[in-house]
Amino acid sequence: MMLSAVIATAMVLSGGGTAPAVGTKAPDFRAESTAGTLQLSSLRGKWVVLYFYPKSFTPGCTAESCSLRDGFDSLRTLNATIIGVSTDDLATQQRFKKEHALPFELVADTDKRVVDAFGTGGMLGFAKRRTFIIDPDGTIRAIIEDVDTRRHAEQVRDQLVQLQQTK
Repeated sequence: MMLSAVIATAMVLSGGGTAPAVGTKAPDFRAESTAGTLQLSSLRGKWVVLYFYPKSFTPGCTAESCSLRDGFDSLRTLNATIIGVSTDDLATQQRFKKEHALPFELVADTDKRVVDAFGTGGMLGFAKRRTFIIDPDGTIRAIIEDVDTRRHAEQVRDQLVQLQQTK
């Protein structure tokens, strides 16, 4: 296979797209979630922790989601709303939420519009693991690329505390 064909194939498999930068407005979206239709802009006035994960029920994604579940009360005291996004269908997201008693909503981004808007397209159509912290005005204030799935709630809390002290 020629090098250009290999590169083109890799781009198709990875989903492409550029992540919005820190300091820019978060792309608004409207998508189906475990609580019905969710629109990001309806969460203005709160800090939003928008985390993307590849696949429900896999070990890393389960550890990450359960870390956020376990840290939920602590994050809520910082006026944070947590939203998980993967390309799984709504039935899978509902089962994942129920089985792991997740106290936050999950978006079923089967058409990858949210994944594409946030530049989180990954291999084989899955979302890349990445977390955006969005301030109450809708501006992206931090992006966590190096997610520690077992300690993600601590990573998020540390970022939120730091951001809220400087705002």
